[in-house]
Amino acid sequence: MGGEVGEASPPITPAMHSAVALRGITKRFPGVVANDHVDFEAAEGEVHALLGENGAGKTTLSNILTGLYRADEGEVVLFGEPREFHSPRDALDAGIAMVHQHFRLVSPFTVAENIVLGDHRDVGRSFLLHQRTIERRVAELSKRFGLALDPRARIWQLSLGEQQRVEIVKALYRDARILILDEPTAVLTPQEADALFETIRAMADDGRTVIFISHKLHEVKAVADRVTVLRRGRSVATVHAAEATRRSLAAMMVGREIELGRREDDGRRAGDPVLVLEHVSGDGDRGRAALADVSFALCAGEIVAIAGVAGNGQRELAETVAGMRRATSGSIRANGRLLQSGDPRHAIATRIAYVPEDRLGTGVAPGLSIASNLVLKSYRSPPASRGPLLLLGRIRELAQRLMHNHDVRATSPDVPARQLSGGNLQKVVLAREFSGEPSVVVAASPTRGLDVAAIETVHTYLRDAAAQGVGVLLISEDLDEIFALADRILVMYEGAIVGERDAATATAEELGLLMAGGEEHG
Repeated sequence: MGGEVGEASPPITPAMHSAVALRGITKRFPGVVANDHVDFEAAEGEVHALLGENGAGKTTLSNILTGLYRADEGEVVLFGEPREFHSPRDALDAGIAMVHQHFRLVSPFTVAENIVLGDHRDVGRSFLLHQRTIERRVAELSKRFGLALDPRARIWQLSLGEQQRVEIVKALYRDARILILDEPTAVLTPQEADALFETIRAMADDGRTVIFISHKLHEVKAVADRVTVLRRGRSVATVHAAEATRRSLAAMMVGREIELGRREDDGRRAGDPVLVLEHVSGDGDRGRAALADVSFALCAGEIVAIAGVAGNGQRELAETVAGMRRATSGSIRANGRLLQSGDPRHAIATRIAYVPEDRLGTGVAPGLSIASNLVLKSYRSPPASRGPLLLLGRIRELAQRLMHNHDVRATSPDVPARQLSGGNLQKVVLAREFSGEPSVVVAASPTRGLDVAAIETVHTYLRDAAAQGVGVLLISEDLDEIFALADRILVMYEGAIVGERDAATATAEELGLLMAGGEEHG
């Protein structure tokens, strides 16, 4: 495989048997070459990681292997035989299954019902007639691979980690010999991730091939045998995971050195409180309690991280501080001023900036231009307007300056926001929020879905903001990100703050226990 970075490409040895080989795979879309003569090979019994930035071609390659796309050039070889897939069913029949990052389960159905749903091998057979046989088979697979599941439990009763187990057992039930796992730890605690790694190794020991797609380099090091790196649609290297470092893998992905690891002491010291929450409670979208008596303070020049598994009140907390959601009790003060609950304009007036987790749906208006999005919070004031009149020329000049200062890559400020990549879209959001000279920044999952280079850019924004005296409230499910940025870590579980740790001494294991509700409040 490619040698752009001068890395050796360890071949499959005589003791190993090739399970899948992609040779010279090329896939073109209008104006884009998504895969450019990509080579990839994984052996039976191997965990092979696939790394690359967003847009590097990982998803397209997976879609070709699972029969969703057909390659324009190249061939797919399974167990030594060339194969052509005309549909995803062809790939399933050939023993290839993919566990997607966003689960494809029917909530009211049981575990067993979801596992057999769509399995055309059982066409004409009644689930009711064979229910006990199916449930017994599901229980056997669960026990064999360390995936504890109750076959009769309904999906809505399960945690996200348990739902992922259902997806994996579904693939095993269909006797998949090649499994593709797409960002499989995105919704897991560290302990759940460790358990998943044991399952992955068990599947490999059983002779199955696991293709592991992840942005988390320490996970790749922990579980993979070999790693193939894609960059700009090409395969640039395949290396033994044990011989690579996180730094070398990141450099292969982006073509330059990337800074990784925990935050080093930069001499920054916290100042006076700029955000204080006292006994804040609030409801979620369905009227159920989402925040439970939340109290903490954020100081100037400090980065406080909120850690937790998705769905434990983090989104509601961010929206409440940003004025987008009304608290049912308690108070929030910013710069000494009492916030008017549920009033986003008042939050803006008190210099609270908000970087939402859904950058496309909430962070920007997709159909408006970059220029319009950059002044969404300031168009009522000079220089964007004079009285009731928008000064379009001034708005365009302001947008060009912000695009230049924040390296937003687009041909014009008039380009609709929806046409931007995730990284450039996040730069637009950050440029707008920081242009208001905030004293508090609420950053909710600010790097979700971004590649290594874009993540580095966002982290630099947040570090620089803290260095200039801004208080940063970071809400993230990624412990690597939290350790890289935070001064203090607060853990949320079921809407409450259940623990506080100094980021310099905290461990992933103790945070994971708190995230799973394993310790009492404190």
